[in-house]
Amino acid sequence: MNGDRRATIAGFAGAVLVLAVLFWFVGMGEIVRTLRRAEPPVLIAVVGFSGLWLVSWGMSLHTVLGALGHSIKARSAILVFSAAVFSNNVTPFGQAGGEPVSALLISEVTDSDYETGLAAIASVDTLHFVPSIGLATVGLGTFAIRTVSLGRNLLFASIAVGALAGVFLAGVLAGWRYRYEIERFVVRLFTPAIRRLWDVLPRLDPPTREDIEEGIEGFFCSIDRVASSRRTILRASLYSTLGWLSLSMALWLSLAAIGYVVPFVATLVVVPVASIAAITPLPGGLGGIETAFIALLVSTTGVAASVAGAAIVIYRVATYWLPIVLGGAVAATLGARRQRP
Repeated sequence: MNGDRRATIAGFAGAVLVLAVLFWFVGMGEIVRTLRRAEPPVLIAVVGFSGLWLVSWGMSLHTVLGALGHSIKARSAILVFSAAVFSNNVTPFGQAGGEPVSALLISEVTDSDYETGLAAIASVDTLHFVPSIGLATVGLGTFAIRTVSLGRNLLFASIAVGALAGVFLAGVLAGWRYRYEIERFVVRLFTPAIRRLWDVLPRLDPPTREDIEEGIEGFFCSIDRVASSRRTILRASLYSTLGWLSLSMALWLSLAAIGYVVPFVATLVVVPVASIAAITPLPGGLGGIETAFIALLVSTTGVAASVAGAAIVIYRVATYWLPIVLGGAVAATLGARRQRP
């Protein structure tokens, strides 16, 4: 636990350093002067759309859990998702680092197996890819129609979106086609590692190979149940799309709050593409995401870097820091409930 705490502190220290360099380069004084012009009613609207994003993606989780036979109240699913966002935001590599914790939270609330919780959050995250790629493609297509040529950063965004679409499609097709082979490979790969882990935990009985196989098979069976339900995929994808549109609207309003009205299609490109930076080895991609957002905003909208920096401060407070506070409170409450006899 102390090691995890030190790693988290070190991660945030690294993120602060990256942000300090970024804002120094952009111009901290100009960012502060721009933020002073922000209109409070528009700032409230930014927070409102951030909340709509949490609700939408929480409902996507609610839909997936229903397909897995662990239906919970919509309010509970939204709160659990906010706790999952908290875990993603405070662990390195964003969602990749926070998924194990998110799965544990889901399994606790739904009183299900850990494998079911992991399958639920993995399914939700996978379903988020399709709308993000679709919206980014719409935005890039609009820019291609309006302009003769794309800038270097927009060209990079186009390549990134195309690569994501290709990798995602290939991964889904290969994963479904060879799902049983993958399951057997995972069992062979993780069984020795899990048993070695239990060797250093003398107070716990080591799981048998059959126990491990059953757990892994349960995970893949849960994935199959979600993938085979077209209604679940459609409803969850619609909620996911609403969430992406809410994030895009929050970014658009962040610019409007400081007096800059830009084409909304620009945010459809910026939000999903810049979110790729969450894979950086910093808590929730902190620092990397801000850099990507500023670079893409300057390229797509033509605003000054200081204006983009001020807008990103507003946007990230609403979509990163406030969810940390809310999700942290939910996670702490769940943790306290779990420790009760």
